Formats: sequence, C-alpha cells, structure tokens
Amino acid sequence: MIQNALKEIKRGVSEIIDEERIITLLKNYFEKGETFLVKAGFDPTAPDLHLGHTVLLQKMAMLQKFGAIVQFLIGDFTGMIGDPTGKNETRKKLTREIVLANAQSYKEQVFKILDPEKTIVMFNSEWIEALGAAGLVELTTTFNVARMLEREDFEKRYKSQTPISISEFLYPLLQGYDSVAMKCDIEMGGTDQKFNLLMGRHLQRAYNVGKEQAVIMMPLLEGLDGVHKMSKSLGNYIGVTDVPSDMFGKVLSISDDLMWRYYELLSALSLEAIASLKEDVASGTLHPKKAKEMIALEIVSRYHGESAALEAQAEFERVHAHNEIPTEMDEFTCKGPLWIAKALVDCGLESSTSQGRRDIKQGAVKLDQEKVDDEQLQLELGEYVLQVGKRKFAKLKVI
Repeated sequence: MIQNALKEIKRGVSEIIDEERIITLLKNYFEKGETFLVKAGFDPTAPDLHLGHTVLLQKMAMLQKFGAIVQFLIGDFTGMIGDPTGKNETRKKLTREIVLANAQSYKEQVFKILDPEKTIVMFNSEWIEALGAAGLVELTTTFNVARMLEREDFEKRYKSQTPISISEFLYPLLQGYDSVAMKCDIEMGGTDQKFNLLMGRHLQRAYNVGKEQAVIMMPLLEGLDGVHKMSKSLGNYIGVTDVPSDMFGKVLSISDDLMWRYYELLSALSLEAIASLKEDVASGTLHPKKAKEMIALEIVSRYHGESAALEAQAEFERVHAHNEIPTEMDEFTCKGPLWIAKALVDCGLESSTSQGRRDIKQGAVKLDQEKVDDEQLQLELGEYVLQVGKRKFAKLKVI
C-alpha cells in the first residue's frame, strides 16, 4: 500500500528531497492514522489561477488521499516584497489592497481541486508581522550573503551588476520562516523554487522545530507557446476561470508533442493508459486531434462540468470544422464611418492598428466571414461580425 502511494506521489515529479521522510509519514498514516502537514505557498501576484498552478494543486489533492492536511499558504506579506525567481530584475511590488483582492480570488478557486475539509488556508502576514524588528534581525543571522548569492538569478544579476535590493534577500528567508511557523512536514513548489524550498529545511533546523521538511518539486508546465512556463504576464496561459469554449480551444491549440506533457501533469488517467494512447497515436490508429480532444474534455469537465465540456466541444467543431461563427460573442457599438483597423482595436481583437494592418495583409481578418484584403476599408452604418484568426470574434454595430 505504501509503495503504491509512493508511486502515485512520484508521478510527474522532478525531484524529491528526503524520500525516506515521506515514506515514514505514509507509514504512520496507514498504520496509525496520523496525518501530516503539506505546505505550498502562492504569492497573489495575479487574481486568477491557471493550469500551471494546478500541477501543484492536483499533487496536493492526491496527497490528501494519503493523510495530508494541506496548508495552502497565501503569501500576503511576501507578495508585497516580490520574489524575482527566474527573472533578471526586481519584480514590481504590489499594494496591500491588490494583494488581498487577489488572495480572495485564489481562495475561491483552490477548492475546485482541493478537499476543503482537509485544507487550511493561511496568510503569512499573521506570523511575519509578529516577528518585529528584533525577530527579523535574528532571522537574517541564520544565513550569510555569500550563500545567498549562490542562488542562480542573484548570481547572474550580481555578475552583470544588475541591482538587487536587500528586501529580495529577505524573501527566501521569509519563505523559509513560513515553514518554521507552520511546522510543515512536506513543502511543495516548482523547480525554480529549489533554493527557497531548501531554506525551509535549513531554518527548521536553525529554529529547532523538531522536524525537517521533505521537499517535492514539480516541473514547470509549458504554456501555449510550448517554450516558456505558463504565465499570465506572457499571455500563454489557460486560466481556471476561462469560459469552457476558450479553455477547450486553447487546449486544442497546443502542439502534438506538448499534449503528452499535459497528459502527464494534468490528467487523472493512469500512466499505463496514457502510454497506451501514445502508442495508438504513434501507430496511426488514433488521430492526434482526437487524443487532444480527450484531454481538453477532461480539463474542461474538471472546472465546468461534463455537460459544459461537451457543449464546448460541439461549439468548437461548429466554428472551426464547419467554418461557422460562435453563438455568443462580445458586442460593441461605435460611431461611423470607422476604419477597419481601428474597429479591430475598439472591439478588443487587436492590440494596435498597426497589428491589425499586419493581420489584414496576412489574410487573418474576416468581415462577415469574408476575408478582408483592403487595410484602408471604412465600415459604414450597419452590423458586422469581425474575426481575427480562428478563435477571436466580435459583433460590431456602426451607428
């Protein structure tokens, strides 16, 4: 039983530090019914979760089946400092109002995945604000600057003479102190968080907590571009709150190779079932698009229900396979006559008129399902359906 649980835990994991500790926790749960504490921290830098976040959440939900009490930490204090992990510059600080608003949005979304009865939502301002100046100075004595500069992004910035603020040195210390205050048994995070995750182990020793957390690191899920990690700032994300049709269409837009990464990290199918699907696609008995539709249906069903997922699939087929327009789209009213490139911007389909002109030249813009080839076209009074690419539509009324 323990080995089967461990096999599930290790699925898709990039690295585990102190696997023996995890085995002991599982043994105590199966033999004595003892629960254990699993921590994962989320800085509320954006109001919505995306599928990249859910890689961690789904692993935590699975751990809840094996005795874990999840400590879902919202870094309302550290979120205002800004961790530059993976960046080459200081992240802009957030106001407390923005942090708290985003934190509330996170709380409303995590229970789409986690079991609320086995989850404790926590805010690190509770103990960090209580540290006070003396406690904060004491915390800084537990680690030296030379070791702090071993962190890859700090090292790069130091060598390139890019500024590093003292507050950024405090970030990993404060994240590690969270593990002291929360007395967690396991901390989870992405591979880009390794330095900070190890800090928790270090500080639990320094503060004599009586335990030393194991660490589970998950890979970073690539976004729609298949290159960079999924990120709202890069615009390559699939949001948990995306409407079903958008979510379905975005999953269908990923590459055939990236599809298997999504299966491994996001699907509830067994590894054996996924391997079988992969063999069927390789042998030609299953079309890659069909396999992609299966993972798209699973993901949309998880967040919106099966009926909404099936409707999204039917809508996708109607719009894309049969070259029809969506049944629902945003509607706009503008004064005419109106330049086509300006209309695309006003309807939110393009970021600028210059981008609109480029897309017209490339044949990506349609007006009432007819391709537009005149970038100087003026729209007179009337109602129109504007389209850019395969997935962006808007209804425009020119008055």
